[in-house]
This record gives sequence, structure tokens and C-alpha cells, in this order.
Amino acid sequence: MSTELILGNLLSPAVLCFLIGSFAALVHSDLRVPSQMFEAIGMYLLFAIGLKGGMALAADGIDASVLPPVMATVLLGMVTPLVAYIVARKIGRLSVIDAAAVAAHYGSVSAVTFIAATNFATYLKLDYSGVMTALLVMLEIPGILTALIIARVLTRGQGTNIGHIIREALTGKSIILLFGGMMVGYLTVPSSLPPLEAVFKTPFQGVLTFFMLELGYVAFTRLREADWSQIRFMGLYGILMPPVLAALGLMFGMAAGLTGASLAIFTTMAASASYIAAPAAVKMSLPQANPGLYLTMAISITLPFNIVVGIPVYFWLAQHFGG
Repeated sequence: MSTELILGNLLSPAVLCFLIGSFAALVHSDLRVPSQMFEAIGMYLLFAIGLKGGMALAADGIDASVLPPVMATVLLGMVTPLVAYIVARKIGRLSVIDAAAVAAHYGSVSAVTFIAATNFATYLKLDYSGVMTALLVMLEIPGILTALIIARVLTRGQGTNIGHIIREALTGKSIILLFGGMMVGYLTVPSSLPPLEAVFKTPFQGVLTFFMLELGYVAFTRLREADWSQIRFMGLYGILMPPVLAALGLMFGMAAGLTGASLAIFTTMAASASYIAAPAAVKMSLPQANPGLYLTMAISITLPFNIVVGIPVYFWLAQHFGG
């Protein structure tokens, strides 16, 4: 594997700030980004991602070549939660509810990991398709729904309203910001884009570093507060499951005709675990599930693993197998 891939990710400002935030939590520092500012930054980043994706789609155009990646994304969103559930249930011996909750997170997608992957592609000066932002939005829904349907079937429908879940998933702020930004970027006339780029494109990297600083603090804090009786399984699952799901993403992406950085980003999306949309859906539909389990695995183990180690590995795999 290229040393440039590894060092390029480890020494990027976003990853370095994530590590600084983790260190601040380790030494019990009072270094925190105010909660309202953190939420506003998250909204800014999601809208900026959608905006850039929409602008790229407008430049590339939409044709029949988009259909295979869309179909691959929907199928991937159904397969990954099934795999995640089986491993959590059969190997981890979690309850049906807890295994389904974990599957919802690992079947869905992390917008922050997506940001890190696209940021890494930019660092390496690699171009990727604007349709990737649309695929990010599409992958959010089926992964959550599949896992919750599993829970409903195996528990005879206790407390799960599928129609309500679909509505909540589609109207959540992360989906609206991503989709809305994409529509703005796609429909805005080119002459009106420069002012938007000055706000949402040029400052993006600097804003991202502050977001990662707080995220590092939160991730390490949750890990420190985890139930140590289950920490061994959470650690193994949180580190070993992403490469397994990445392999599925790589195969589905190649079958859909994705190549280069687009394939690498798609692979990274499959390997990520949601901790924004999925927790909201799980809390509403599976309130008896243990949040200390699924949140700790998603945000404190899998997220750092993907950001620090996983992304360069997924890029290498995409380069090696997909060109």
C-alpha cells in the first residue's frame, strides 16, 4: 500500500484535529466546541456536501449511467444490515433488539466518514462523480429500514411503525440538508454560484477541522464511559465489521461500473456506521435497545478506525481492484 495514502490521511488537518480532540478528552481538558455551534457546523457541512454534489451533477449531467449505481446502492443498503445483524446475533450473541439496533447503524452511512473520504480524494487530487452525494442520501434509508423490519418480524411487530419510520427518515434534517443542498447546486444558474462557493466551498476545510475537534472529544468520552463487560466484543466488531462491509461495497460498486475515487468513496460509505439518522430512528422504534452499545461502537470505535486507518485502505483496494 502506498505510504502517501496512509500519511496523506493521518496528516490531514481533519484527522489531526480529531486526534487532538481525543487527547483533550483523555486528559480531561475543558476544550469543547459549544453545543449550538457544533450543531450549526454540522448543518453547514451537510449542506455544503449536497451543494458540491449538485454542482458536480449539473456539470456532468444525468443520464442512464446513473441507474446502475443507484440500484447498487439500494441493494447494498439491504444486504449490509443483514450481514451486520447475523454477525451481531450469532457471534456477538446480542439480543434480537440490540442486534437489530447495531445492524441499523452499520447498514446506514456516516456523513462525516463520507466527508473525510471526499476530503481525502481532494487531497490526492482525484476526481469523483457528483452522483456520490445522491448515493449517500439513498444509502441512509434502506439500511435503517431493513434492520428495523428484521426487528419487527422477529419480535412480532412490537412498537415498530414502518410508515412512521420512513417519514422520519425522509424528513430528518440530515437528509433535507443533503438533498436540499444538492438541489440548490444542481438548479442554480452558473452565474449565481461564485457567492455560494465563497461561503460553502472555500471555508469548508477550516470549518471541518473544528467539527472534527469536538467529534474526537465526544468519541473518546463515550469510549471511556462504555460498559467494560462488553468492550471486547464492541472493539472487535467495530474494527472488523467495516472491512467486511467495505468488501461488499467494493463488489457492488464494481458491478455498478464505478471506478477510481468514486469506487473508493462508495466502498468507504459501505464501511461506515451512521450515528446521526440511525440513532434517531432506533431510539424511536427500538427504545429498549442499549444506546451504550450501538453508539459506542459506531462513534467511538468504527468512526476513528475508518478515519485514521480505513479510508486509505479502501482507496488502495479501489485502486488495486477497480483501477
